[in-house]
Amino acid sequence: MPTQLRRYTIADGQMDRFVAWFPNIIPAREAYGFTVDWAYADREHSQFVWSVSHPGDFDAAVNTYNESPERKAAFEGFESPVTEMVLAMVDQVC
Repeated sequence: MPTQLRRYTIADGQMDRFVAWFPNIIPAREAYGFTVDWAYADREHSQFVWSVSHPGDFDAAVNTYNESPERKAAFEGFESPVTEMVLAMVDQVC
């Protein structure tokens, strides 16, 4: 199944706020066939790392999700503390 690793750098002092907000996007992702596989907060390095997968055409699903009302609602009123984002399609090796 296509899987994307998402690595975010979070602004200083904003990790708790981001971690509290993050579950809001899970139902929006699930509505478009995505599964959030796991998510970890590395507070020492101000990193939030998570994995999301989709059983079909990942890029097409992302395009649909990005324009969805569910995603817009999840982000409404939330000022993102993400200062850097690294996205990569990955393969499970063990």
